[in-house]
Amino acid sequence: MGYFITFEGVEGCGKTTQTKLLSKFLTTRGIGTVLTREPGGCPIADKIRAILLDAENRAMSPLAELMLYAAARAQHVTEVIHPALEAGKVVLCDRFCDATVAYQSFGRGIDRDIIDKLNIQACQGVSPDLTILVDCDPTLGLARARRRIEATSGPREERFELEELAFHHRVRDGYRQLAADQPDRFLVIDGSDNINNIFAIISKQVSIRIPEALRAVC
Repeated sequence: MGYFITFEGVEGCGKTTQTKLLSKFLTTRGIGTVLTREPGGCPIADKIRAILLDAENRAMSPLAELMLYAAARAQHVTEVIHPALEAGKVVLCDRFCDATVAYQSFGRGIDRDIIDKLNIQACQGVSPDLTILVDCDPTLGLARARRRIEATSGPREERFELEELAFHHRVRDGYRQLAADQPDRFLVIDGSDNINNIFAIISKQVSIRIPEALRAVC
C-alpha cells in the first residue's frame, strides 16, 4: 500500500500551494506521487465540483450540498485514490473527508452522525495516514482567496468565499477540534507564516513519516 496525505484548512490558507510544492519535492526524489483534489479529481467528480463551487448555486440546501460532496468523493476514491494507493503511490489530496466535517457539520450545522456515516460509505475504507492542517485566520484567508479569484480567468469558484465571516470561523474551529481529537494524524501548521517556512516544516515532517519502503527509492 502507498501513503495517503491530505491537506486541509479554510479558504485562502495556502494549502493548495503547499500540496503542489510537496508533490514536486517527492517526485524529484523518485517517489511515485499522485496529486489530486476535492471536490473533483476525476471527470465525474469535476462536474460535481462545478455545481458545488458556482456562486450562482447559493440557494443549494445544506443537505443537497452534503450529498453532492459524498457522491463526488465516492467516485474520486474509486477512480483515483484507491487505485493509486494499491499501486504503492503517495497520494496528496487537497481536501478530503475532514473538510466535510468542518464545513458541513461545524459550518452548516448538519448532524455529525449523518456526515460520519456518509463519509464511511464514500471513503470505502480509505483514510488519511497524515493530515496537514494549514491553520489560518479566516479574515486573512478570505482576503487571499478574493485576490486569487479576481486574478483568475477561469470559472469563479467562490460560493464558499461569499459566506459570512462567522461561517468561516466555525469551519476553522471545526478543523482545530478535529486536530485536537486526533493529534497523531494531524500536523498543524501556522498558515500566516511565509510559504518557504511552511514548506520547510512540511517537507521535513513528511520525509520522516513516509514509510521506509517508499523512501528507499530516494
